Amino acid sequence: MSETESAAAAPVAAAESKPRRLRGHKKGAVTCCVASSARPGVVASSGEDGCLCWFDLRTKDALLTMEAANKPISSICFKPGNEDFVYISAGNEILSFDVRMGTQSKPLETYNYNRDEINQIAVSSKGFLAAADDSGDVKIVNTIQKCLYKRLREAHTSICSSVQFIPWRPWTAITGGLDSKLAAWDFSKGRTLFSIDYVAVSEEGILGGLYKGPPRAAILTTRSKGAELGDGSCNQSRAKRIHLDYTMGGHTAAVSCVAFSAFGEKGKFLISGGNDASVKLWDWSKGFYSETNSKVDLVLDIDVKKKVNWLCTAPTDSDNLIVCDTSKVVKVYSFR
Repeated sequence: MSETESAAAAPVAAAESKPRRLRGHKKGAVTCCVASSARPGVVASSGEDGCLCWFDLRTKDALLTMEAANKPISSICFKPGNEDFVYISAGNEILSFDVRMGTQSKPLETYNYNRDEINQIAVSSKGFLAAADDSGDVKIVNTIQKCLYKRLREAHTSICSSVQFIPWRPWTAITGGLDSKLAAWDFSKGRTLFSIDYVAVSEEGILGGLYKGPPRAAILTTRSKGAELGDGSCNQSRAKRIHLDYTMGGHTAAVSCVAFSAFGEKGKFLISGGNDASVKLWDWSKGFYSETNSKVDLVLDIDVKKKVNWLCTAPTDSDNLIVCDTSKVVKVYSFR
């Protein structure tokens, strides 16, 4: 067995521990989850049944199940600084709720600025809410003044699948789309800081019979323009990137979600989940910070049996990896 094969095979044995199963959703798949940072052990999840569920991992049953929407919920996030409030997206609509109102809670706010189905929402510490949708647009809502603030458009030529704010750059947001592009925005001005075209893959006919085997990442071109997003200590040409692909023991189908670890040494691990029904935990820092050619370690490989929709991590010593798959059950793993 080669050195690469040994590194890929070693973590598999560690993935056999059975997860805790959190039940609260009535039917359909669990679509999203978020772990509380203010109250370690508290997890919220959303599902295709239009319900929100709250779990305290110190107990067995759901603390609360709320019928929040009459359609599938695609995304959920806490309000920064006050996790009694949550935002959800359902269809092309955004709603907010106060958890303290329990099962009788009605939406506190409703926003209908997106024209197509929303894929992900995020809220900044300054009270701006971003919603990425199928049209490729991102709407920025001012939740304090309760109005549309900016429309971010024309960076993506296909579905915009994800959006996040940068905590240390309060006027910067990052979006990713199914056009294989990542864009960084100054959303106060509604313009891109830079964009990266991550993947260009030749058509099957061009590849011909040169490669037969499992799918693997093909990074043929990466084009960028503009300034590097960071602390100003490096420029775009010096930025280092890591590709975690099949040859390193990575996913054999589309990756649906990634997250940095909130447990242990915060951010030490990168966790990815995919359509190959696996969750992989990587020690990515070895490859990023090393001056040598140190390889990224695949620390853990978990077969979750079903396609992964979402995952998140919790800042606790156990029950710290939460996975949503195409079932109605939330699975919780412990990594120490």
